[in-house]
Amino acid sequence: QVQLVESGGGLVQAGDSLRLSCAASGRTFSGYHMAWFRQTPGKEREFVGFNWGGSVTYYADFVKGRFTISRDNAKNTMYLQMNSLKPEDTAVYYCAAGSSYSTKWYDYDYWGQGTQVTVSS
Repeated sequence: QVQLVESGGGLVQAGDSLRLSCAASGRTFSGYHMAWFRQTPGKEREFVGFNWGGSVTYYADFVKGRFTISRDNAKNTMYLQMNSLKPEDTAVYYCAAGSSYSTKWYDYDYWGQGTQVTVSS
């Protein structure tokens, strides 16, 4: 099993930056594909991006050029650097771990509790 804990959320203004962290414990972190999702009330969990094997990244179109995912396997931590934030980026952000890389939330086995990001206009 893998336990995931997100941190770094908060209230920011449009155009600001935030960096979210996802700290993992339990089984070998480096063996999992890691992803970020986000969710707003009443909507399905939405794919943001994934990091496969520490070197391959893929992003949803709406965050390309603004968000960057990185991971430090030595620290068992994944990061989501979010720049040029927009009010529509407001959501609870979750990190997830799984054995296959996917853009679908149901393909991931382990989830953190989420961290709220609120972007004011």
